[in-house]
Amino acid sequence: MGVEDVNNDRANDNNQIDEERISEINVSDEQKKSGEEDPGEIQPSENVDMADNKTDETEADQNKKSKQPVKSELEKLKEEKEDYYDRLLRASAEFDNYKKRANREMTELRKYANEALTRELLSVVDNLERAIVMSTDGQVTVDSIVEGVDMTLKEILKILEKFYVKPLNSMGEVFDPRFHQAVGQEESEDSPANTIIKELQKGYMIHDRLLRPAMVIVSKAKPESVNNDKKSDEADSENK
Repeated sequence: MGVEDVNNDRANDNNQIDEERISEINVSDEQKKSGEEDPGEIQPSENVDMADNKTDETEADQNKKSKQPVKSELEKLKEEKEDYYDRLLRASAEFDNYKKRANREMTELRKYANEALTRELLSVVDNLERAIVMSTDGQVTVDSIVEGVDMTLKEILKILEKFYVKPLNSMGEVFDPRFHQAVGQEESEDSPANTIIKELQKGYMIHDRLLRPAMVIVSKAKPESVNNDKKSDEADSENK
């Protein structure tokens, strides 16, 4: 092979390479043109961006929707709190008024507790005043005075009974420290030991409570020596 043949082969190879490059360039140009002519075709990267945007919008909508019931619930709780606070203020004010009213009523009760009893006793005072006036005029005898005092006493006892105050019957009863106050002891032949033989001051009950104990004297047994002496004296007298 000569030099000319080698040169011709190289020229043919170069031409073939140039044709391949030109065909590649034409293919790329056609792809570009087809891309420009079809604007509706979306590249994969653009699809990802749009999907992300839709996800963000969906999450934002969900957050808005979730915040709305929370907000309404908070407003409801706030209204309930205000309602309870208002009720508390009203209850506190009513309780303060109740305490003031109760204290006022208690003060009046203590102040006028004896009003009814005092009103009843005024009639007794009137009778005593009339008795004094009549005694100064010389129109009253001793018997009439005694009778008037007895009537006054009965009237007072009647008033006391009206208010559930009753005297204790202590004479002849066994001494009871719950109702009796012993001021002394005396020997007695007629009564057993520890028996009330004298009543110096009456005791009184109001309802079932002791108002005042009775002041009494209680009997006690005589010493054995005295009893023996008495028996011996009786025996001597019988022998004589």
